[in-house]
Amino acid sequence: MKMTKQEIVLSVIAAGVALFGITILLIRPKFDEWKDIKTKQKDIISMIEKDKDILAQKEKWMTEFDELSGKLPLIPKEQKVDVYWLSMMDQIANKNGVKILKRQAGEEKSLGDVYELAIECKEWEGTLENLVYFLIELQQQGAMLDLRQLLVKPKGKGILRGRFMLYCAYRR
Repeated sequence: MKMTKQEIVLSVIAAGVALFGITILLIRPKFDEWKDIKTKQKDIISMIEKDKDILAQKEKWMTEFDELSGKLPLIPKEQKVDVYWLSMMDQIANKNGVKILKRQAGEEKSLGDVYELAIECKEWEGTLENLVYFLIELQQQGAMLDLRQLLVKPKGKGILRGRFMLYCAYRR
C-alpha cells in the first residue's frame, strides 16, 4: 500500500505531537524539581547575605561579647556549680520573701566559652510583691541569670504559687 503525500505529512505531524507529549510527560517532574532548586538557591543566597552582614559587624559583636562575658562570674572547674547557683537563688528568694519548696538543678551545658546550668523550681510560694522584688533582683544580677518560664497560680488570701525555670550563665 502506497501512502499519499498528505498521509505522510499527517503521520509526521502525529509522530511529532506524540514525541512532544512524551517529552512533556518526562520533563514535567524535572521542571518541578528545578523550581524547588531555584527556591532553595534563593534561600541560600539570602542566608549568605545575612551572614555577610553579621561578619561585617564582627568587631561590634566581639566588643559586646567581651563586655558581657566580663559580667559573667568565673567559677573554678573544681567547684560544683549547682551548689553555687542554688545557694544564690535561695539567698535572693529568702531576702525577698519567696519560699522555694522544691527545686532541682539540671546538667551543665557548654556553649563555647560560656557554660549554662538550668535550675527547675518545681514549687514556690509568695505574695505578688515578693515575687516582683525577687524577679527584679534576679534581673539586676546582669547577664548571668535568665528566667525563661514562669507559671503563677493563686493559692488563696494573696498568696501565689507556681514554678519557673532559671538559666544561669558563667565561665570556667
